[in-house]
Amino acid sequence: MTSNDDKASGRGLAASIMTAAMLLPGVQAHAETPPANGSITLGYLNYKDSQSGLDRITVHSPSVAITAPVAGVWSIGASLVSDDVSGASPRYHTAISGASHMQDHRTAGDASATRYFERGTVTVGAAYSTEHDYVSRALSLQGSLESESKNTTWTVGIGHADDRIDPVNKIVSNEKKRTSSLLLGVTQVLTANDIAQLTLTHGQGEGYFSDPYKALDNRPRSRNETTLLARWNHHLASTGGTSRLSYRYYRDSFGVRGHTLGAEYVQPLSQGWTVTPELRLYSQSAASFYYDPLYDAKLGAPFPPGYNGSGYMSADQRLSGFGAATLGLKVSKQLDKLWSIDVKASVYQQRGSWRLFHDGSPGLDALRAQTIQIAINRQW
Repeated sequence: MTSNDDKASGRGLAASIMTAAMLLPGVQAHAETPPANGSITLGYLNYKDSQSGLDRITVHSPSVAITAPVAGVWSIGASLVSDDVSGASPRYHTAISGASHMQDHRTAGDASATRYFERGTVTVGAAYSTEHDYVSRALSLQGSLESESKNTTWTVGIGHADDRIDPVNKIVSNEKKRTSSLLLGVTQVLTANDIAQLTLTHGQGEGYFSDPYKALDNRPRSRNETTLLARWNHHLASTGGTSRLSYRYYRDSFGVRGHTLGAEYVQPLSQGWTVTPELRLYSQSAASFYYDPLYDAKLGAPFPPGYNGSGYMSADQRLSGFGAATLGLKVSKQLDKLWSIDVKASVYQQRGSWRLFHDGSPGLDALRAQTIQIAINRQW
C-alpha cells in the first residue's frame, strides 16, 4: 500500500485539467457573464514520478467536464475524473520496501450551478471523491460583486469538506477529518492591458492528519492553513501575447512556510495555434515535527535520535524543507468554430539543496516527475 499523501501528491502535481481552477472544495472559478455556448471537454492525464532510478507513483486519469447556459441567467457545470494509481512509495524518508507496492483507484466528481446578476454571481457547488480507504464530501458557496465601472470585482466564498479515512492496515478505523475554508478576493482592471488579482484563503481542519502507511508518523489533530495569492496578467499589443505572473505564500500550523513563483506566456500564432511555456519555482520550510534521516545509533532506521515513542514526528519527504522547479509547455489548436485541442507536457524536480534563503533538509534523494495532459473540447 501507499499513503493518501503520496496519492494526493501525484494528483496535485498532475492536477486534472478540468479541476485545476478550484479555489475551495467543490467550487470552480466562473466568469461574470453567462457562457454563450455549452461545452464538453474530454481529458486524459498521465503522471509519473521517480527517485534514484526507481519508478514510484504512476497515475492514469481520464476525465470529462460539461458546462451549459440555462435560461440566459444561469449556468451549470459538472466534471468526473477517474484515477488509476500504482507504484511504490517510501515508508519513511526515501526508503522503499516490497510492502510499499500498491494499486488503487479513485473516482471523483463535482457539480456547480451559477446564477448571474447584473453586477455579480452566486455559485453553489458540491464534490465527492471515493477510493477504497478514503471518502471525501464537500459543499461550497461563492459570490462575486462588480463595481459600477466594472473595473473591480470582489469575491467571497466558504467551503466545507468532510473526509473519512479507513486504511487497510487497520492502524486506525473510520477516522474523520473536517476542513472549513474561507476565501476573500479582489480583481482589478489596472489598464487596458493589465489585470491584477489578490486572493486570501484560510482553512481550519480538525481530525486525523497522520499517514497510516508511513512508519512512526504522528501529526497534530488540527491543521490551520493560510494562502495569499497574487496574480498579474499583462497583454503585449506588439506580439498579441499575454504574460501571466503569480506569487503564492503559504503557511500552516505544522510550521510549513511555502513560496511559489509562477510565470507563463500565452502566444497566439497563425491558423488557430497557441503556445504557452510555463515556469514555476517553489520553496518550503520543514514542518516543526519533521525529522531528518539521521537514525538512532542503537535502534537504527527509521527511529530518530532520542526516540522515546511520544510526541509528534514524521519522516514524510513532503514535509521536509526543499525547493522545486517545474517546466511546462502547452500547445493549443482551434480546429474550427466548435472544436479545439490542448496538449501539455511538464517536468518537475524537487531537491533539499534547492530551498531558497535557508538550507533544505539533508539526506533525501531528488524527486522527479513528468506529466502529460490532453484535452479535446467541443462547443455547441
